[in-house]
Amino acid sequence: MLAKSLRDYLDQWEIKYITITHSRAYTAQEVAQSAHIPGGMLAKTVMVVIDGAMAMAVVPSNSRVRLDDLRDLTHTDDVRLAREDEFKGYFPDCEAGAMPPFGNLYDMSVYVSPRLAEEGEIAFNAGSHTEIIKMSWADFDRLVKPRVVQFTA
Repeated sequence: MLAKSLRDYLDQWEIKYITITHSRAYTAQEVAQSAHIPGGMLAKTVMVVIDGAMAMAVVPSNSRVRLDDLRDLTHTDDVRLAREDEFKGYFPDCEAGAMPPFGNLYDMSVYVSPRLAEEGEIAFNAGSHTEIIKMSWADFDRLVKPRVVQFTA
């Protein structure tokens, strides 16, 4: 089921998007295959802790987050992957691990790989392991205001 906070937010801003229902999938690669979305367009949200604050690192599903690059970008050595028990409570309307990359809805910073910005469209988990949303990059950028920086391998 689509996360209520996300659906309400997109509808409030009259954003055009499509919802794609797919068979239950847990990894970003499985979601991309199941939903027939190119791996470069499907965004994977990786939760990180930067200086003690929860943040989102959003990369193409076929990429990995480089923590050293995030450390350099944020000018701190205090950057690490978040554990599920640390971030699960931030997303009460989402299944664990299926949170959308809308940090602005959850009071956290969002860092996005420039490879996603190049696609023109972005697709991402919509709060469940059976639905994704696909929308224009321009709308995503306007609503989320992510920091687009290189930190992927």
